[in-house]
Amino acid sequence: MTHLKIPFHNTYARLPGRFFVSRAPKPVKAPDLIVFNHTLARELGINDYDGVSDDRGDLASVFSGNHIPEGAEPLSQVYAGHQFGHFSPQLGDGRASLLGEVIDQNSIRRDIQLKGSGPTPFSRNGDGRAALGPILREYIVSEAMHALDVPTTRSLAATLTGEPVMRESVLPGAILTRVAQSHMRVGTFQYFAAQYDHEGLKILADYAISRHYPQCEKSGNPYTAFLLEVIKKQAFLIARWMSYGFIHGVMNTDNMTISGETIDYG
Repeated sequence: MTHLKIPFHNTYARLPGRFFVSRAPKPVKAPDLIVFNHTLARELGINDYDGVSDDRGDLASVFSGNHIPEGAEPLSQVYAGHQFGHFSPQLGDGRASLLGEVIDQNSIRRDIQLKGSGPTPFSRNGDGRAALGPILREYIVSEAMHALDVPTTRSLAATLTGEPVMRESVLPGAILTRVAQSHMRVGTFQYFAAQYDHEGLKILADYAISRHYPQCEKSGNPYTAFLLEVIKKQAFLIARWMSYGFIHGVMNTDNMTISGETIDYG
């Protein structure tokens, strides 16, 4: 039992089943909290009082995936992507679980996702886990980018799993809790286009417009207006990267968000 309260208000889970796979995170052996972003937690309305839960065990249990908080609806999203010169018609969250969405203090809807939370149907024979080094790198760099006013995903928590992961060598495993305005990508649209699923493509576009670009609904052609807004957001994002000399090491279509946030620090 945890005392942590997260005010989930989920919408992506209401989309048709072919948009995702419902899958709870795989529990870990010995979760141990490394760091928790109290400032971001307050922005997200996590616990309706000052000083979000200081119980490290409580936080570690939730942000390792060992305890599913009330209102969460864990799912892994499907998407495609152009990767390193080749098109993969189906990728998806191979090691991530979207717990759900919250409305923050600025009335912006934001996802809360566990990265490194175990295998999913999209893992492609991977272990679904993440190593400590990349998790700490993403936590630090994403928060630094936010401080530099570069649109980016945020980091809410980093947690040790107490389990090793095998890469080039045996490394300690960890999980990142990532926050984003959404995890919809260019590759999400590519997936439905590649499937010739025009109905799914329209559902996705309508949802993305409603969530991120409601002003486009008033346009004579909402979908053209939506495309232009996404182009503008991504051009602005890349200009911000260049102004600080940041280079995205895996800037494939599965790592370009519709919201215009930097995602995946490789």
